[in-house]
Amino acid sequence: MTRFADDSCMDSMEDLTALLRSRHPLLAVETDEESRFVRLLGRVADDLNLPVWIWSATSGLSKQGLASQYGTQDPTIALDFTTALVGPGVFIFADLYPFLDNPTVVRALKEATTNAKPGQTYIVTGPDFSIPDELREQARQWRLKPPSDAEIADLVDATLRNFVRRGLIVDLVPMDRSRMVSALRGLSLSEAERLLQKTLLDESTIDTTDIPKLRMAKAALLANDGILELVEQKVGTLDQVGGLQGLKRWLSLRERAVAQGLAEQLGLGTPRGILMTGIPGCGKSFVAKTLATTWGRPLVLLDPSRLYSKYIGETETRLTTALASIETMSPVVLWIDEIEKGFASSGEGDGGVSRRILGTFLRWMQDHEADVFIVATANDVTSLPPEFLRRGRFDEIFFVDLPELSARRAILELHMTRRNLDTAEFDIDMLAEATTGFSGAEIESSIVGALYRSLDDETTVTVDHILDEVSATVPLSQSRPEDIARLRAWAQNRAVPAAGTPKAAV
Repeated sequence: MTRFADDSCMDSMEDLTALLRSRHPLLAVETDEESRFVRLLGRVADDLNLPVWIWSATSGLSKQGLASQYGTQDPTIALDFTTALVGPGVFIFADLYPFLDNPTVVRALKEATTNAKPGQTYIVTGPDFSIPDELREQARQWRLKPPSDAEIADLVDATLRNFVRRGLIVDLVPMDRSRMVSALRGLSLSEAERLLQKTLLDESTIDTTDIPKLRMAKAALLANDGILELVEQKVGTLDQVGGLQGLKRWLSLRERAVAQGLAEQLGLGTPRGILMTGIPGCGKSFVAKTLATTWGRPLVLLDPSRLYSKYIGETETRLTTALASIETMSPVVLWIDEIEKGFASSGEGDGGVSRRILGTFLRWMQDHEADVFIVATANDVTSLPPEFLRRGRFDEIFFVDLPELSARRAILELHMTRRNLDTAEFDIDMLAEATTGFSGAEIESSIVGALYRSLDDETTVTVDHILDEVSATVPLSQSRPEDIARLRAWAQNRAVPAAGTPKAAV
């Protein structure tokens, strides 16, 4: 089995130094930043006094900075050339992986690495490839880490200087530049440079308002696999959520603690996420959308049902890739809507796939260090595996019930204002009483229906139009009271009321 170097304990140059000194004859380097890797390796090789040779299928083999050796575009000829060299050296074979389907090339590489002289190391680079079984004994596989903050900071400074030379105004303090570096973290240098150019070049002034744009652009770049979806945030802030005062206070407190540095000072760490369950149509999805806007983060939707594939192992690979992309997007709000639909299966009928992806996801929730705040919503939390609900998976579990009287007033005013209705012309208190037992979605539907009634009457909308629509609506509290009672019973001792205080049944 191919051995992987530890990606977490050392930075890239320290890793490379250790690997070259350990005299592994063959390194398989996974990277799509070839030029950056060659540059880093060159610095390490200089420190170790090792010459560097580079091969490509177009140019052949050459000592770094010198002309290519004639006829060495053929990898077997290039490998033969290296075996004749007696001194130490590093031989980079860039993008050799397509040739590893050729048994002659594999054999030539095996003989070269097996017979490598002291101080000689062969390196094969590529974005993603598998080492042939014949080479696994000699190979050490290693991934180039994303650029460090220092590398990104150098790129940001160079790009901003270039913008100033073009006549743009840069109005950023050092803290803003640090936030810009954070917004680009996880991208390759070429990706970060393209993102800076694309996002900021059309601006006349570059200031702190451009940082959320960079985060959104990065999320859009990474959420392109059909599993993750960048959600456009065309809604307001948490202040516009009707009711749910307890949940909003909880979120606001954690935002302040992180922004003021208190969470770090007190060793609290960054908030990791919440699970919202409760009655459908009561604002769980709206909270996810407005939270991302309030915190100035991208909102990325993970649909677990899109993970599944008919091919063995591909479902797990899709999840691992998606989670890696999510970490790269950080800071980000990860929204998993109706989480029970993706993770409720026991896995008995799918060869254990559901159970395995559940385990992978739970481990990631527990272990990841990226600034990812999870907002999971569930209409039927009773179908979730017990592992999901264990204390520590989420920072808190909230139960979203039908809105109380004050919340219904706020919801009525919100949806009227959205539709350019003057709330002063309506008896909001009477309408709030009339919609007892209604969910937020049902209240909105009543207002929309009333507007259509007024169009049919060719008049402006009135309280009577809304009351007629309310009377014609059978809310969920009447059509499925047993389901609501079951959810409330479950939440009694398992969840915190999102409204802020325990409430009587409506």
